[in-house]
Amino acid sequence: MTFTPTHLVQLIVALGIFNVWFLRSSLATPFRGGEARTLRDEFRAYGLNDSAFYAVGFLKIASASLLVAGLWFPLVTRPAALLLAALMVGALAMHLKVKDAPMKSLPALIMLSLSLWVSLG
Repeated sequence: MTFTPTHLVQLIVALGIFNVWFLRSSLATPFRGGEARTLRDEFRAYGLNDSAFYAVGFLKIASASLLVAGLWFPLVTRPAALLLAALMVGALAMHLKVKDAPMKSLPALIMLSLSLWVSLG
């Protein structure tokens, strides 16, 4: 396998998702929606319940895992990247719903862009 710039972006996206869901989920960041201090609180700020939190978390972690696996099994890369792109569109919609400042949407916009880059790979 030849490691390409798209592979690097794939890893950046996957590691970004893992960082948010495993390392920073209970930490306050300037990008949390509404007045939320944790990731779970952010979902509540959007009017979403715990089931949505777990479903989105599962989909994001699964997609990130598939992006890593896609380095060896390229067939899974595009569907995983497109699913993450769709989830990022949803994240942007939630930021709009609660009238967040544009800066709070920046990580989702970056991840959307990078996911689309990978999907076009």
